[in-house]
Amino acid sequence: MERRRRVPNPLALAVLAWLLWEPMHPYELGRRLKQTGKDRHIRYTRSSLYMVIEQLTRAGFVAPQETVRDSARPERTVYAITDEGRHEVHDWLRALLAQPREEYPHFAVALSLLSLLPPDEAVEVLRRRSAALAGRIEETRTTMDDARADGVAWIFLVEEQYALALLEAERRFVAELVESLKQPDYAQSWQETMGGRT
Repeated sequence: MERRRRVPNPLALAVLAWLLWEPMHPYELGRRLKQTGKDRHIRYTRSSLYMVIEQLTRAGFVAPQETVRDSARPERTVYAITDEGRHEVHDWLRALLAQPREEYPHFAVALSLLSLLPPDEAVEVLRRRSAALAGRIEETRTTMDDARADGVAWIFLVEEQYALALLEAERRFVAELVESLKQPDYAQSWQETMGGRT
């Protein structure tokens, strides 16, 4: 079982990872997350980024290194990772890679309640999902192709490869589910069981 993290937010892991490269201020961290596409997999806002840095500082994983004053901008504090932070980022990464974790995606919740919808309506909304998935698959492929064309090494695209594999698997699953929902025996059993309840 994974140990409880003092700062369990995935954004904290990304911040620690970037600070392994070099000390930087929060604005630069946010810019790099966006520039490298990591914001596609880590949800954050500017205020949540500052909050996570504050939490990491309290936990002893990062420390202010210097405050930079520039006449054109407000002063900015540059943060550096501590030895304890280095240990934390590696330990946390190993745990996330080694142990599957129960995640609670919204689609799984919707699937658990799918029988509330009449079969024809369920088929229609799932076809819309399939079309949306096709768009995301194409977008992800384009992102990967563009990155490769720019010389990005494959190791820096593994999260996109993973996302693509999940999207493709989900689209196949949805197609199979649609076919099952179109079966006359399901429509009949749905009508008998749920017809008057929804």
